[in-house]
Amino acid sequence: MDGEQRREVILEILRGEEKPISGTYLAKKFKVSRQVIVQDVALLRAKGNDILATARGYILNEETNAMYQRVVLVKHTEAETEDELNTIVDSGGRVRNVIILHSIYGELVGDLMLKNRRDVKEFVNKLKETKANQLLKLTDGTHMHTIEASSLEELDIIEQELVNKGYIVRAVD
Repeated sequence: MDGEQRREVILEILRGEEKPISGTYLAKKFKVSRQVIVQDVALLRAKGNDILATARGYILNEETNAMYQRVVLVKHTEAETEDELNTIVDSGGRVRNVIILHSIYGELVGDLMLKNRRDVKEFVNKLKETKANQLLKLTDGTHMHTIEASSLEELDIIEQELVNKGYIVRAVD
């Protein structure tokens, strides 16, 4: 199988799955290195495929066009992360990413794609297991999220819930 065929199969696999697929799984399946998979994903992205690299693996984001998005500026402690994320998903939203503005590196974005409490729990557990630092640690708790929902009304509800809990600084235009 050549690279073009492999990339087509990778795309088919991602289309057929709702949960993220790890690069390690794909590398083993195609008997190539993990770096080859990373390059394949980069080439698929360059062709316009919205493939997100989350902490749990790759996911094809075909729902984005049907979703409304809003970027919110929030601030909280590391200990409040799980509650903040659950507030968003419990209110009908999806947490697409986390964004910080770093004084040296500029905008740093981490894809999350959290859509329910199970996803949030897995994310929080992975942070604990790996002892990884959260991006908010670099900015004294201030960061942004792109949140997605099926309507503007749901985005308004999510934003109000974040305001009620004291997490939101403001919506970003």
